[in-house]
Amino acid sequence: MFDYVKENAYVILTEAAESMGISLSERQIDLLVTYVRELLFWNQKMSLVSLKGPQDIMKHLIDSLTPVPLINDAHAHLVDIGTGAGLPGIPLKIQMGSIHVTLIESSRKKTSFLKHAIRTLGIEDIAVVNSRAQAAARENQYRGTGDVVISRAAFDLSRLLVLGAPFLSDGGVLIAMKGQRAGDELARAEDTLHKTGLVLTGFHETRLPVTGEIRTLLCFTKKRA
Repeated sequence: MFDYVKENAYVILTEAAESMGISLSERQIDLLVTYVRELLFWNQKMSLVSLKGPQDIMKHLIDSLTPVPLINDAHAHLVDIGTGAGLPGIPLKIQMGSIHVTLIESSRKKTSFLKHAIRTLGIEDIAVVNSRAQAAARENQYRGTGDVVISRAAFDLSRLLVLGAPFLSDGGVLIAMKGQRAGDELARAEDTLHKTGLVLTGFHETRLPVTGEIRTLLCFTKKRA
């Protein structure tokens, strides 16, 4: 599977990025390929990502890059809760080099992979926190620090709103990465949304390059005090 990635990554990722209105340098693609190499190796030992075929790993990368146009602050502090194998946090950090990223993951095995991957990639200003999201949100060093809080399909939307809201700074944005039925989740989360004090400020539907699958990015903003 890695041979497929190595041989096709430059063309697939370059074309996919262009279709999404973003850019990837050769070095950034090299870093993404290195990340995939480590992910595939560790995935043989533990369940990091679901892979049914070689194109799936490219889909994970491309999907992880879809929020880039929505992150306007080049120096934003991004908190990725329930990051798992580092998706979308690590690809976003690679593409947006100046952002600061905090990856929050409750699985000790997965956080071991994340720390290894970061060392291997040699990227800075990215931290790994081995904790459940609700526990980390109670700590002063994380609470209210996120200019952007993000999660890629790790939680039901109602749960994500409750877990993500405490991490947001005033004016911060929570981005929920969802599939084609995001509208249904949003309807079910209406009461929870009201209780958290967040406001829906964006509903962005996009078709993934390569696979053609529909993705929806829901943006919720925390009102300034």
